[in-house]
Amino acid sequence: MNRIFLIIVLAAVCFAGWKQIGFQPAPDLPSPMQALSTAMVNSATGAVELAIGLVGVMTLFLGLMKVAEAGGMLVILARLIRPLMVRLFPEVPADHPAMGAMILNLSANALGLGNAATPFGIRAMQELESLNARPGTATNAMALFLAINTSSVTLLPTGVIALRAAAGSADPAIILPTTLLATIGSTSVAILAAKLYQRLSPLEESHPADGGNAGTDEKTDATIPDETSTLEAAQGAYPIWVSVLALAALAALIPGAVLFGKALSPWILPLLMAGFLIFGAVRRVPVYEVFVDGAKEGFQVALRIIPYLVAILVAVGMLRASGALDLLVGALAPVTGRFGLPAEALPMALMRPLSGSGAYGILASIINDPAIGPDSYTGVLVSTFQGSTETTFYVMAVYFGAVQVRRIRHAMAAALTADAAGVVFAIVACWLFLG
Repeated sequence: MNRIFLIIVLAAVCFAGWKQIGFQPAPDLPSPMQALSTAMVNSATGAVELAIGLVGVMTLFLGLMKVAEAGGMLVILARLIRPLMVRLFPEVPADHPAMGAMILNLSANALGLGNAATPFGIRAMQELESLNARPGTATNAMALFLAINTSSVTLLPTGVIALRAAAGSADPAIILPTTLLATIGSTSVAILAAKLYQRLSPLEESHPADGGNAGTDEKTDATIPDETSTLEAAQGAYPIWVSVLALAALAALIPGAVLFGKALSPWILPLLMAGFLIFGAVRRVPVYEVFVDGAKEGFQVALRIIPYLVAILVAVGMLRASGALDLLVGALAPVTGRFGLPAEALPMALMRPLSGSGAYGILASIINDPAIGPDSYTGVLVSTFQGSTETTFYVMAVYFGAVQVRRIRHAMAAALTADAAGVVFAIVACWLFLG
């Protein structure tokens, strides 16, 4: 991200400087460098205003998600997908802690609980390493887990919904069906790609009888009590017919959303709030106290992203004010537009695998642009990009770094294939829902 940020800023300064050399003064027309300076200040101010506007919506959604988490929704979802995971990872024993950690990681991602997903993901990689006969080299299970993790099915992209609401969207939850379709497609491709690429990068594996290595004790000590209790609670599984029924219901949401999505989308947020609170009350959760605790975290998150938003929005604002972005858009629009990808959305598609904060800033810049807006085709498309793909390089660095894996084999290829599929399926989803 350091290099990307530097390149964007330098490109804007150089392009504006080149235009400044041949600039002819005119009444009421600022010089290119003056426009660049104004854009820097306005973008920084706008970034802070955007973050402050996010505080209310972010606290609302994180409060609701805290109620759902406290009620055990994460464990319920984990038990639903366990039968599928056991079949996807035949080399991982069904009762091994690695299986439980992977399931909880994917379940947390599905619910938009990014803060909970990362610890479970690191724990999963540590436990998978305990089954690794060649420490330092990624196993097939590691590569498949990483590929699924970077494209996992997303049911509630709460952060994106909050950002759309803060940008003045009339229907911030309209991205729920498009994100669901895009993530189902990208996850399917991730699985197929990982299974195919592992044949092109074979690795003879064995499974230690003791199920671990010398690092196991250290990993267990590093686990916080809440994480351990959640792992134990998620060890069970529902009968296979329950999981099949749940998957069928999930698949049925797609044609239902295509047919009735526009009519039902205004109902989504009110029903979501009522449903989560009722779920918490039924599960004997003190919904008010838990909601307030989650809302406090949302307030902190909204303020914590201010520096990232300032950096990216200033860089993008400079690029736009210099005229370089308009030049790029004009050159790419005739090509990418034919495939349903407006040139304005291309930077978002390219940035998402590289930097989460960078993509978030670009998303905010696009949907707050009066010429685009959050509810246009482009606004919904970039929102779907953000909700349906992951920061691949960050996830690779954190998860593999946690277990000191240096030879990643086909993991990167499978994850990037899933990222590309996510872009394609996002375009298809937005075309189906918006035309």
